[in-house]
Amino acid sequence: MTALALEGLSVVLGGERVVDGLAAGVEEGEWVALIGPNGAGKTTALRAVAGLVGHEGRVQLFGDDAQGMTRRQLARLVALVPQVPLIPGHITVREYVLLGRTPHLGYFGGESRGDHAAVDEALVQLDLTQFARRRLDTLSGGERQRATLARALAQDAPILLLDEPTAALDVGRQQQVLELVDSLRATRGLTVFSTMHDLTLAGQYADRLLLLDRGKLVAAGSAADVLTRALITEHYGAEVTVVAAPGSGFVVVPVRGTIRDGA
Repeated sequence: MTALALEGLSVVLGGERVVDGLAAGVEEGEWVALIGPNGAGKTTALRAVAGLVGHEGRVQLFGDDAQGMTRRQLARLVALVPQVPLIPGHITVREYVLLGRTPHLGYFGGESRGDHAAVDEALVQLDLTQFARRRLDTLSGGERQRATLARALAQDAPILLLDEPTAALDVGRQQQVLELVDSLRATRGLTVFSTMHDLTLAGQYADRLLLLDRGKLVAAGSAADVLTRALITEHYGAEVTVVAAPGSGFVVVPVRGTIRDGA
């Protein structure tokens, strides 16, 4: 079943068409990554799916038009992990992760035993149990990023939107977070729609890649189809070598000394 379908998605910000007629589908349990140069419209597309910016075209979630959903209904289906989350420093990690349960609370707002169990599970999965009583403003950037992902997992939405999920993490945490997200697809049946800056990681973890440039979809398919020297040079303005690594997919390696001023 198609979990997420975009039909002619366009977003205009400040008079500029940032996303232009994006059409794509993500099947249930699939991981699709948006890649592209800075300013390509990747983050804006995610925010449109999450209902945070107005858009033209249609966003469908499991066959239903998102336009007709309430904020609570949308939050039960879609959880967003932003690249730069707005985190209130005065609350603890546990209190912050518990906010992810808000769409599931009754009208009187009381948390159930199940809500607290979901928080405990998310803290364990993100290796944050020891930080549960720490204030958010005492954490490192990487620790705050994991707290944000834990909040999204506690939200228990079937579609996970990740905006540059490894941006603030060292190489070890990058691998741990991406492996965790990948395992959650199997255990929870999550559908993942992400933006990714690192082309090698995108090719290793995503099932399919969508390459955006200036708001338009210019290439789509497997890593083998999209991570080509010609496409990367054309749309990123970078000279690279793409190396097939057995068991790991493709590695995109910048080539030094090939770009000169005025070239």
